[in-house]
Amino acid sequence: MELGDYLKDRRARIDAAALGYPAVRRRTPGLRREEVAQRANISATWYTWLEQGRGGAPSGAVLERIAGALMLTGVEREHLFLLGLGRPPEPRYAPDAGLSPRIQRVLDALPASPAFIKTLTWEVVAWNRAAAAVFGYDSLPPERRNILRRIFLDPRNKDMQLDWDSVARFVVAAFRADLARAGAQAQAAAAELVGELCRQSPEFDAIWQDKDVRAYGEGTKQLRHPGAGLLAMEYSSFAVDGRPDLGMVVYNPATQADADKVRALVAAAGSGGGAQR
Repeated sequence: MELGDYLKDRRARIDAAALGYPAVRRRTPGLRREEVAQRANISATWYTWLEQGRGGAPSGAVLERIAGALMLTGVEREHLFLLGLGRPPEPRYAPDAGLSPRIQRVLDALPASPAFIKTLTWEVVAWNRAAAAVFGYDSLPPERRNILRRIFLDPRNKDMQLDWDSVARFVVAAFRADLARAGAQAQAAAAELVGELCRQSPEFDAIWQDKDVRAYGEGTKQLRHPGAGLLAMEYSSFAVDGRPDLGMVVYNPATQADADKVRALVAAAGSGGGAQR
C-alpha cells in the first residue's frame, strides 16, 4: 500500500483552484481521484485501484503520466517509480538544463586532481583547472569536448594514450553501457554522434560492432603528456545527485611525483576551467 499512500499524499497537496478546477467545497484537500486520472489520461477506475493497492503493477508509461499529473519533482518522480516498479525511471535527457554553480565549485576544490562533468552522450560540460591543464579543455571548441571524438578523431589525443587500443575499447564499451541505462531519449540523441564516428573512424566502427559493455567505475590511466612526460593517474566516476543525466570523473595522481607534475602544468597554464555555454 506504500504506492497508494504516496499517491494520496501527493494528490492532497495540490491546489485544485490554481489548476483551474471549480472552487467548490471538497470533502478532502487537493485533487479528486477522477481529476488526477483525467490529467494523466488514464481511467478513473484504474487510478482508484492503484491508490487501493489493487490491479497489479502499473507500467512505466502510466507512472510517467501520473507523475506529470501530480506535478512531481525529479526526486518525487524517482520515488514513485521505486514504489511502483522497484526501479528508478529512465533519466531525462536534458542537454540544455545547465549546471549548478555548486558543481563547478566541487570541481574547483580539487586543485591537483583533473576532474570534469560529462553528459549521457559524453560531452564534457564542466571541468577544473587541473583538467584544463592536463587534457586541454580550455583550448577546445564545444563540439570537440566530446570524449569519443577526442579518442577517435583527435590525433594529438591519440598520441597521448600509452595503450590507445585498450583505451578505445574501454571507452566505447562504457559508452554503450551508459546509453543502455540512459534509455531511448539519450540513445536517439547519441545516434547522430555514433553515425558520425562510424563514418569518420574505421576503428570506432569496428569496435562499436563488437557490442561489448563495461562500467566506467574506477581504474588507472597512463598518459604520454607533451609537457609533463609520463603521467599516471587513478580515476573514479561518480553520479551527480539529482542529475541522472550527468556524471563526474575524477583523476587522482598516482604518486607524489605525478601530483607535482599536475601542479606544474596548472601553474604554467594560469587561470582556466569552466563550463560549456
